[in-house]
Amino acid sequence: MTASPNERPDARRLQGSEYVDDDGTADPALATALAAHAGGTAPYPAVLAALASARLLVPVVAVLGEVEVGDDGLARDKSSDMAAVLLTGADGRMALLAFTDLAALTRWDPQARPVPVAAHLAAATAVQEGAAALVVDVAGPHPFVLDGDDLTRIASGWQPVQLDDGGWGWLGSAD
Repeated sequence: MTASPNERPDARRLQGSEYVDDDGTADPALATALAAHAGGTAPYPAVLAALASARLLVPVVAVLGEVEVGDDGLARDKSSDMAAVLLTGADGRMALLAFTDLAALTRWDPQARPVPVAAHLAAATAVQEGAAALVVDVAGPHPFVLDGDDLTRIASGWQPVQLDDGGWGWLGSAD
């Protein structure tokens, strides 16, 4: 961001999030689909369809960079970075964490900072980071794992659609 010497400071703006008015509540369609899926009344593709168009909160946490020891012998943070959270499963695969709302994120880690992003961007970040999955609401109320080809398709912006015969398919660009 650059400014001329005569430009008012409040006239300079960083490009903001498309979620500037986001209050941290869950997307109603996604919350309903996750609860129904957990209760056995909604199929997996229905959750994918709700997820594909939803906003998720990706947590970022402070990661200690350098520590310095003061004259008093106490260690102090010298630097830290903010990082998205990757979880390593028992099988060694990594997953990016995401949450439907602030309550679910706070249940997992009250110190984490939420970054609102479209679900396809969260999925794309998982793929770019080499994660095998995107785990939504790991601490509940209704955890959901997006992985495999479905993760790649959502990351590419594809949308699950219900077909006239009741089955499911994918709608997306051929590029």
